[in-house]
Amino acid sequence: MSKSAIVIGAGIAGLAASIRLAIKGYQVNVFEANAFPGGKLSEIEIKGYRFDAGPSLFTLPEQVEELFQLAGKDPKEHFDYIKLPVACHYFWEDGAQVKAYADINRFADEVETKLGEPADHVRKSLKRSAFIYESLAPLFMHRSLHQLKTWTNKDALKSYLKLGKLGIFSTMYKANARQFKQAKMVQLFNRYATYNGSNPYETPATLNIIPHLEFNIGAFFPKKGMHDITLSLYKLALELGVIFKFNSKVEEIIVANQKAIGVKVKGQDHLTDIVVNNMDMVNAYKTILKEEKQPKLLLNQPKSSSALIFYWGIKKVFPELDLHNILFSEDYKAEFDHIFHKKRIYEDPTVYINITSVYKPDDAPEGCMNWFTMINVPNNQGQNWDSMINEARKNIIAKINRTLNTDIEPLIEVEDILEPRTIESRTSSANGALYGNSSNNMYAAFLRHANYSSNIKNLYFCGGSVHPGGGIPLCLLSAKIMTEMVSKEKDPK
Repeated sequence: MSKSAIVIGAGIAGLAASIRLAIKGYQVNVFEANAFPGGKLSEIEIKGYRFDAGPSLFTLPEQVEELFQLAGKDPKEHFDYIKLPVACHYFWEDGAQVKAYADINRFADEVETKLGEPADHVRKSLKRSAFIYESLAPLFMHRSLHQLKTWTNKDALKSYLKLGKLGIFSTMYKANARQFKQAKMVQLFNRYATYNGSNPYETPATLNIIPHLEFNIGAFFPKKGMHDITLSLYKLALELGVIFKFNSKVEEIIVANQKAIGVKVKGQDHLTDIVVNNMDMVNAYKTILKEEKQPKLLLNQPKSSSALIFYWGIKKVFPELDLHNILFSEDYKAEFDHIFHKKRIYEDPTVYINITSVYKPDDAPEGCMNWFTMINVPNNQGQNWDSMINEARKNIIAKINRTLNTDIEPLIEVEDILEPRTIESRTSSANGALYGNSSNNMYAAFLRHANYSSNIKNLYFCGGSVHPGGGIPLCLLSAKIMTEMVSKEKDPK
């Protein structure tokens, strides 16, 4: 007997969910409000410049490769990438610079030479990061936190014995301040809180798990750009028989007798065996599940930060810049206070510049670069964004000019902008928050929606707004956790 599934949203988790379900024998239909797949992981082309529109950091590539392997295909024949020799190039206004080499010993020596931080401090910090990862990843990343068996398996029992060493009861900032003596090194490692839109002065030190991914495992770059993750998985889904219906906004999840039985699109009912929601959880409950019981505790949680991105075509090559570049604020704490408490943009923001043309030259005309220029900003609370964006643009340009000793504005020949309001309208992310609920307290991991509905049978969830969280690897893992739940419930053998 054939089985059917409907996936709402063709974001990266929706693509992964459709692939996994198709491999399990489901006939899958994906309904996407936009005219293209990928959600945030899309691209922009302007007058000879190509930009990856959204996530720019690629870690844990095996999560992408696994999808091809499950389909019986060689990943290298469909999706290829390289390991970066330098994960990021860091700049401060006083002229200090640090290259985060993939070779940990070289990075440690670089830090000692450039910043005066003992090399051994770096090695010890990354060993702690690996310890946190090895202790918590099997529990928090690869399993549902909303099932009893997660907390009674051997991985969980091992973690209980290490609680005092995992940073649960401290903040990221305090942990880093104990590990490093130089303020610049504390700032560099505090930056990893932004990987899920959090505040390093409030988020638990368990988030020091993130450097392990970037250093001990590695940062990578798809040879055809980040958007190739979307395109390759979309093509794989099509080959597996998944049907995509674009420009098809779901109006309602149809529920009968506390069971999801389909969706309504353009006034028409589409019935199915299971429904998978890849739409932002908050907006889903406000719109397509508005008649159902609302998880108010989860819906009312503080949201993560958002982003202001300027896509700039720069008619000059800056040889000192790499794929990933950070120009640090002079007062990091003030910057995060503005983002999370004042709901404003700090006058001296930390500027992130991603330049894919460094590794993919055809992303910009000859002698030019494509700058994905981003700062962290508050999510949308009804601020005067037009005024804030104009002011931020001036401050970003001033910051770049001071740090790189240049005059960047005359070099900008094309520009596009993505900001919290357009992030929300294009991707249905509540308040334009990039990662759903924030992780600014020790209970945050437990305050994400489960990968299933506890009230509505046959309704499942995946994506960055539910467990295990935002970012490409976690979104892919959310689809994996969800599909394993479907398999056990529908085929308990």
